[in-house]
Amino acid sequence: MRADVRSTINRGDHADDRFSMRSTTRAMVRLRKGDRHWRSWLSLWQHVPRPSASMLRLCCAILGLIITAMLISGCTASLNSEIATPSQARLSALAVTEPGADRFVPTAQSLPTPSIDRMAYKIGPLDVLDISVFRVPELSTSVQVAETGTVNLPLLGEVPAAGKTAEDVERDLAEKLEVKYLQSPQVTVFVREYNSQRVTVEGAVRKPGIYPIKGGTTLLQSIASAQGLQSSYDSTVLVFRQTGNQRSAAKFDIDAIKNGQSADPPVNQGDVIVVNSSSAKKAFNHVLRIIPAVGTFVPLML
Repeated sequence: MRADVRSTINRGDHADDRFSMRSTTRAMVRLRKGDRHWRSWLSLWQHVPRPSASMLRLCCAILGLIITAMLISGCTASLNSEIATPSQARLSALAVTEPGADRFVPTAQSLPTPSIDRMAYKIGPLDVLDISVFRVPELSTSVQVAETGTVNLPLLGEVPAAGKTAEDVERDLAEKLEVKYLQSPQVTVFVREYNSQRVTVEGAVRKPGIYPIKGGTTLLQSIASAQGLQSSYDSTVLVFRQTGNQRSAAKFDIDAIKNGQSADPPVNQGDVIVVNSSSAKKAFNHVLRIIPAVGTFVPLML
């Protein structure tokens, strides 16, 4: 029994030794084959032509140009997207209709800053106004202010305008349209004809008469409307003004204003401007005596 077991163990040891030798032989063969392959690749690489230094510099330059172009195009695209966003927002004002509702929906549109004349001039009867609603041409019209001081507009009917500036009327119309008809309407009001506010220019001017004025019209501008001064004019100009039931007067030195030594004063609705001449100066001596200083309005006795 022991002899059989010992014989079996010996046979197993011999088998293990044979298997180990076979594995080692196979591994050595693979190494030799791998060595041959490595040598083949090494020999092939040695026969590959090497690029010259000038060729390497050219390739580097081309690669640098490609990278620079990619960076510039990326920055340009980003900048264009940033610039386009606000401009598109300003120019994308469209009037659409909300589903299920009879209301136009114009988007925001930036409006020009009102000038000093538009903010100062008070609209009055007989003035002609150009009223436009952005992207709603049906509501854009030209209308004359009635004697009652109102304008008749589509959808809105009679709207007060007298005594207000163009900017005030714009705001009032936008609020009324937004209540029933439009969402964020953009309304523009422009005074086409100034007929309600006038001044009278008399005396030593080339064409005496009644002339319309805008907001901020000055004394020199009013005289220029009468085609300027005659050669016989006197430097003293009288301005008569009615404020309620009180009439007042002021004198100005027209030569000092023309030379920039004095300010050019604004004129008001209803002012009467009298340019003195050497021959007519005596007629206003009583007025000149009660006016102590230039540019100061003094009440006149009725």
